[in-house]
Amino acid sequence: MTRATGAIAAAAALPAMGRSAESAKPLRIALIGCGGRGNHHLRTIAGLRTAGEAVEIAGACDIYRPRAENTAKAHGVKWTMKHTEILSDPSIDAVCIATTDHTHGPLAIDAIRAGKDVYCEKPLTHWRQFEVAKLLWQEVKRTGRVLQLGTQGLSDRAWHQAADIIKAGDIGQPIHAECGYFRVGDWGERGMPIDDPQAKPGADLNWEAFLGDSPKREFDVSRFFRWRMYEDYAGGPVTDLFPHSLAPVVHMLGVGMPALVAATGGKYRYQEREVPDTFNMLIDYPQGITVAVLGTQANDFSTTALRGAGGRSPVIRGWEATLTIEGNDLVVRPIQGIAKPEKRVPISRGESEPEHWKDFFACIRSRAVPEASIDLGFRVQTATQMGMLSLRERKTILFDEKAMQIRL
Repeated sequence: MTRATGAIAAAAALPAMGRSAESAKPLRIALIGCGGRGNHHLRTIAGLRTAGEAVEIAGACDIYRPRAENTAKAHGVKWTMKHTEILSDPSIDAVCIATTDHTHGPLAIDAIRAGKDVYCEKPLTHWRQFEVAKLLWQEVKRTGRVLQLGTQGLSDRAWHQAADIIKAGDIGQPIHAECGYFRVGDWGERGMPIDDPQAKPGADLNWEAFLGDSPKREFDVSRFFRWRMYEDYAGGPVTDLFPHSLAPVVHMLGVGMPALVAATGGKYRYQEREVPDTFNMLIDYPQGITVAVLGTQANDFSTTALRGAGGRSPVIRGWEATLTIEGNDLVVRPIQGIAKPEKRVPISRGESEPEHWKDFFACIRSRAVPEASIDLGFRVQTATQMGMLSLRERKTILFDEKAMQIRL
């Protein structure tokens, strides 16, 4: 079963909604960015609608005409190449942004200011766009709009149950955590196929919109279709993959902005790309906690039990005990010299992308804060941005929380 069909099956298997949801005015969701990830989201939404969720797909937008047209045709909706046409439509309640990393933030800010709620794919912004991330955080807080970040792993009850265990003091004062992400993939032709080698800028392809605030360059078909390989538009493991591993840890520990970050890594296997394939970083927090995030795209084996594809289940160490995952249990194991019994807590539910979307829908209706909130996303994004800067500058990067600035 593919991820796409799996998402549809999972959504369809959910129990039908009650009378209140069935009679509620359907939420109208439009997609900005009709690539593989964006279409995956629409299939999930369609499956939820089939299962009884009061939601509708309201439109599709992409700067590459064939993708916009094909997506719109598949779902029977209108299409456009201009996101402003989506945002100016008063019948649309929310948008899903699934574009290139460096356009996530600017598009989300436009959407928030247009009065739309936003489901935004991770990373929140590009690694060089700290000010954009901060502005987006400020705009969400100012307007009260709902923003759900696409770190769907937060739907796993393990991380919320673990947060409760830590808050209860079962491991003592947290001091150290490990997490990471391991996979195989170069983001080249196999990972990001070139849809049309003959594609050119013009009426069917808006190259200027693709570039956004990145350096101005002549059109390159590889850059357009295989953008994850290039530093102008992506960051490799630290921004593309680490949000999935780091967000649950930041949530469990309840830490704020990082104090400092140091990173190592580089292109050790895939030389065609500009971004690193191997990345490791240490994050120190003012609360006296260090988080180690490890990963490579050259090998997919993890030394700890996997929870989520490619993910490395975190290990949280406290002064009195260590919190890990074994099978479907959270395990609290006291350290030597602490006379406490081992504790096992069954995990109530695993990761579910349909549930992540349902959390977003529920928050639109209630105006509550979603699980993958802007506050959590901003904290995670700042740490990963500092990690990329540390690798590029070959130095430790500091964060000045009083000034809310990254210091090189």
